[in-house]
Amino acid sequence: MLRPKLPSTPHVPSITTHIPQDHAPAPAHAAGRPVAPYVGVGVGAVAAVVVVGVVLTALLAAVAVSAISVAIAAVVLRSLVTGANKR
Repeated sequence: MLRPKLPSTPHVPSITTHIPQDHAPAPAHAAGRPVAPYVGVGVGAVAAVVVVGVVLTALLAAVAVSAISVAIAAVVLRSLVTGANKR
């Protein structure tokens, strides 16, 4: 009743080449499907992994810089507080 309609996949024409009769025919694919749609999916997946890796690396660098700056601020405040108590 409430089933979503999936869009139909566009037909990707397969690449065919003309083979002269005097040469041996090239071996055919076992499944008989074109490889081109799967190559496009692989490129998109690799690009997504690279983008996610860059974003995670940038976040890790931001956390590291923040931690270092907080540690430096803590050391400076500690030295200021201990110096005030000695006077």
